[in-house]
Amino acid sequence: MTTIQTFTDSSEAYIALGANLGDREATLKEAISLLDEHPGITVLRCSNMYETDPVGYADQPDFVNMAIALQTTLTPEALLDVMLQTEQVLGRKRIVKNGPRTVDLDLLWVEGQQSATAHLALPHPRMFERAFVLVPLADIVPTEEASGLYRRVHDALEQMDDKGGVRFWKACNWASASVRSGS
Repeated sequence: MTTIQTFTDSSEAYIALGANLGDREATLKEAISLLDEHPGITVLRCSNMYETDPVGYADQPDFVNMAIALQTTLTPEALLDVMLQTEQVLGRKRIVKNGPRTVDLDLLWVEGQQSATAHLALPHPRMFERAFVLVPLADIVPTEEASGLYRRVHDALEQMDDKGGVRFWKACNWASASVRSGS
């Protein structure tokens, strides 16, 4: 049994989500629901969904990408473990590096915290280089975000030469935490 480490206080974290196999939208919504059902996680906001060209391994279907903001009492390492478990529940198989997948969850940012371990790098080392991460993230990072993420996301987008391959697909209609039923 895995021991879940928690903070005494909560932190705001940002996660990138992507899928290019099966019912992409349904899988992303299920991932959000599974995360939100965890007692140490409350999903706050979700971005629009964007259809994106594959990066790296190009011989695969287009992705649907999005981002979510959440409040968590979990440590970044424990949050990452919950994310990996969620991928596994939703059928993620790691066969080809950057290959097709039912779901991909990447921990991008936790209130400006830094980590450089074999298990976790924060902030995500390539997040500011990828339009398919930055465009959805720009939808949900508030201007008053205290750790500087808003400015970094918008600066990176302004400096990015090529935002091609990222197309608005549809608005996220996931029910927010404010209307979630208590159990």
